[in-house]
Amino acid sequence: MTTLNELKQLIHDKFDIDVATLKDEVPLADYGIDSLSLAELLFSVEDHFDVDFPDNRQDVSTLTSLAALIDELRALHPA
Repeated sequence: MTTLNELKQLIHDKFDIDVATLKDEVPLADYGIDSLSLAELLFSVEDHFDVDFPDNRQDVSTLTSLAALIDELRALHPA
């Protein structure tokens, strides 16, 4: 499963948003994910993918940008 697909499933599980409606380049805010929900999502993402987001890298607004950041962090710190 790709990082993007795992993210979609995680968002579905956490916020009950239908995976089929999640589009890669649509801003997360368009799905009702506000700044508080995004922070909650990022904590779940850190746990799920075993990564730590640097404080200065919370510039994610779409699934694509979030998946790219996760892949970048995983490449820097392989398990």
